[in-house]
Amino acid sequence: MVTNAQTHDVRTPATVMAILAAGYGLVCYLAFLAVFVYAVAFLADLAVPRTIDHGGPASGTTAAVTIDVALLGGFAVQHSVMARPAFKRRWTTVVPLYVERSTYVLAASAALALVFWQWRPVPEVVWDVTSPGPRMLLWALYVGGWLWVVAMTFAIDHLDFVGLRQVGCRLRGLADRPPTFALPLPHRLVRHPMMLGFFPAFLAAPTMTVGHLLFAGLGCAYILIGVRLEERDLTRALPPYAAYAAVTPRFVPRLTPRRR
Repeated sequence: MVTNAQTHDVRTPATVMAILAAGYGLVCYLAFLAVFVYAVAFLADLAVPRTIDHGGPASGTTAAVTIDVALLGGFAVQHSVMARPAFKRRWTTVVPLYVERSTYVLAASAALALVFWQWRPVPEVVWDVTSPGPRMLLWALYVGGWLWVVAMTFAIDHLDFVGLRQVGCRLRGLADRPPTFALPLPHRLVRHPMMLGFFPAFLAAPTMTVGHLLFAGLGCAYILIGVRLEERDLTRALPPYAAYAAVTPRFVPRLTPRRR
C-alpha cells in the first residue's frame, strides 16, 4: 500500500454505535495480534499446541496435502476477494464503512486461524541444517522477516492497516478524506516492501519439511499473485500510481536509479 488516508476535523458527538464500533475494532485488532503471534510460533514449530510439523490431525500424505492446499486456498480467496474494490462497494452496503477494515482484519484472522487449527503436518524432511552457524543465520533471517513485516505496517499507517484509525475517527467525530498518494521511504525503493519480509519468514527454516515447504511455496505464490491484483486496483484508484510503478521495482531495489 502506498495510500495515505487522512481526516479532517468535522466533529460530532460520540454515539453508542461509535463506541460499540471502537470496541469492535479493538477486539478485531486483538484477534489479529493473537493470530499473528501464533503464526510466528506455528512456522517456527515452537511453543504452541499445533505447528507446521506437529500436533495437527493425522492424515496420509495425499490427504494431508489436499486438505492443506484447500485451507490455504480458502485463506487466499477470503484475503483477495474482500480486498477488491467491487466487493467493498457491495459489502459497505451491509456493514458501515468505518468498520469495513476491522471486519476484513477479523475475517482474515479467522481464516488463518482455521488453517492453523486444521493443518495436517507432512513431516518428511526436505533439508536439515545442523551446523550451528548457518542454523543461527537462518533463524535470524526468520525473525528478521517477521520484524520487517511489522515495521512496514508502521511505515505506512499501522492504525489504518488494522482498522483502528477508522473506528477511532468515528468515535472522535472526525470525517475521513479520500486516500491520497504518499511514498514512505521504503516504498521509494520497492513497491511492496512489506511483502519482502514474508519470503524469509516462510522460507528461512533450519529444518524444512514437506508440509512447511508446501506452506512456504503456496504462500510465496499467493504474494506474487496478490501484489498484481493490488497494483491493478491502485492504478485505477490513484492516477500517479502507474508512473510510480513504471520506475520503481516490485521487490528488488535497483543499484542505480532509473530515469523517469
